[in-house]
Amino acid sequence: MESIKSPFRGIAVDFRGRVSCYKEDWISGLHSGIGILAPTTYIFFASALPVIAFGEQLSRDTDGSLSAVETLASTAICGIIHAIFGGQPLLILGVAEPTIIMYTYLYNFAKGREDLGQDLYMAWAGWVCVWTALMLFLLAIFNACDIINRFTRVAGELFGMLITVLFIQEAIKGVVSEFKVPEAEDLNLEKYQFQWLYTNGLLGIIFTFGLLYTALKSRKARSWLYGTGSLRSFTADYGVPLMVIAWTALSFSMPSKVASGVPRRLYSPLLWDSASYHHWTVIKDMSRVPPTYILAAFIPALMIAGLYFFDHSVASQLAQQKEFNLKKPTAYHYDILILGFMTLLCGLVGLPPSNGVLPQSPMHTKSLATLKRQFIRRKMVKSVKESIKQKASNSEIYDKMQDVFIEIEDTPVTSPLVKELEDLKEAVTKSEKDQAEKVTSDPTIHIDDHLPVRVNEQRVSNLLQSLLVAASVCAIPVIKLIPTSVLWGYFAYMAIDSLPGNQLWERMLFVFITPARRYKVFERAHASFIESVPFKYIAAFTLLQFVYLLLCFGITWIPIAGILFPLPFFILIAIRQHGLPRLFSPYHLQELDAAEYEEIARTPELSLSLSHRENEAPELGGMEGRMQVCDAETLDELTTSRGELKVRTSSFSEHRSDHQVRPEEIVPED
Repeated sequence: MESIKSPFRGIAVDFRGRVSCYKEDWISGLHSGIGILAPTTYIFFASALPVIAFGEQLSRDTDGSLSAVETLASTAICGIIHAIFGGQPLLILGVAEPTIIMYTYLYNFAKGREDLGQDLYMAWAGWVCVWTALMLFLLAIFNACDIINRFTRVAGELFGMLITVLFIQEAIKGVVSEFKVPEAEDLNLEKYQFQWLYTNGLLGIIFTFGLLYTALKSRKARSWLYGTGSLRSFTADYGVPLMVIAWTALSFSMPSKVASGVPRRLYSPLLWDSASYHHWTVIKDMSRVPPTYILAAFIPALMIAGLYFFDHSVASQLAQQKEFNLKKPTAYHYDILILGFMTLLCGLVGLPPSNGVLPQSPMHTKSLATLKRQFIRRKMVKSVKESIKQKASNSEIYDKMQDVFIEIEDTPVTSPLVKELEDLKEAVTKSEKDQAEKVTSDPTIHIDDHLPVRVNEQRVSNLLQSLLVAASVCAIPVIKLIPTSVLWGYFAYMAIDSLPGNQLWERMLFVFITPARRYKVFERAHASFIESVPFKYIAAFTLLQFVYLLLCFGITWIPIAGILFPLPFFILIAIRQHGLPRLFSPYHLQELDAAEYEEIARTPELSLSLSHRENEAPELGGMEGRMQVCDAETLDELTTSRGELKVRTSSFSEHRSDHQVRPEEIVPED
């Protein structure tokens, strides 16, 4: 209620906070030099591939009314606007699967109405965007982002699982379609004869599963035993687009006797074709939409506004997790306002709107954390080498390292800053206290293990990747070479790759493990609730979520009412606040629906930590046996597929007992 009584409060606070560091956002990016290209290209490929896949899905579901040209154009335009005028530059924008679903429902509704039809589909969608923008403006003005924390893990993971199921559904439908003749095509063409349709379908299965398998393998390249660190990192970062290129190249190795058009490839009009022009003049047709449908557009707009508010804010939250130690202020309210303007613009020019996307947004922050780490490390190593030449003591070496860190931070010495460097100080000065230990000649060892996480917060990488997406619009002739079956494999890859780290999925697997084999779970890293919550409550909570997931998925199959599929997620807020506390104890509910992803490391195996602490393991042959882990590999190990950083502890009984209340401790004694 206080938020409603203070309109524009959140926007004003966000605007003042971001204006104060706006100049620094550009300067720090430019000072990064050529190094900024690494996170730029990494995020570009992570953004462009899904958008191209969604464009093909939209083209098929809307009979060519929209295609990859429009999804790429929307992603580029909104990305450029947000990079320049947005509040949080770490947030990556793009056309997401919920937008594709909603636009498909809008098309199916419009084409069945004589006074709308395919001709006025985009004009009516424009009115939906107008209503959506208006509601986003109101949400921003009346500080609705103050309640974003009510969307807990149970809602986020249900939504993620629904998108995963829809991805799998799309992949299956796509593979099946490879055996069929597309609508409105000439059945007499050679490529649509039975033998070539069958060949196209079999090739589609090969390319789909080939892309899926190789993409999943390349994603885990950092943990490979073979290859140099740089090769493994390159494969992990760029392996998926490389696999798309490889399977596309393989598709051209067909014998000359194979009919033209086998395998089937993407269809999309070129940017300069007349078919692409009408989108930019949709605003002229909006006056032709009957008033009844203009008012009716409010209903889907309400669903889309709620989806964007939830999706955009959660993506922004995960891009700004506290474990990243960001120094600049948030801008949730202001970013929703900017999202409203971008939604309005996209509707008026006939483009599907873009919003904050997962996992690209936290992936962007993580890549910039690696870049910042490399910069700080170089400065510290230089300082240490100079100190060693001057035969400085270890205490003096640490003082120099602290001075370098403070200079880069450009902040006064404070207690939190000193506390962050305590591990580094202890490691550096330890050898001075221990006379039996020789001072190491390698100045990078302690820096690698104990350097605090910092992020290069700037706008340049976001702007550059958006410009690259814009350039991709002109590369449609090349993109059209990709077989459609490769994209169906990419849909399956996105679905499967999103499962690890989703606790609903992990609990579903855990429930089916036989009691005699559950001890195996404790031999590897596992979610903390497995040790703290009895099995019967885990099973009951999982069953409730699964039934709710089936309900949400079932709604998507209802022809017209399917447009209301976001509604159950809004109702879930009330269920979480008032219903679940009646079924589960507060302690168990807190563990099962925790705000953070807490994980207990396996024991007594070696484990990684975000602070890069040295593992307490016996040295094998001195320094040669020391475990070497690159920055990105450590962050990969501690990051879920949606970009959420895990909170890892060493044991439930030893570590968690210091700060967490056990169930038996909250029961009063007799």
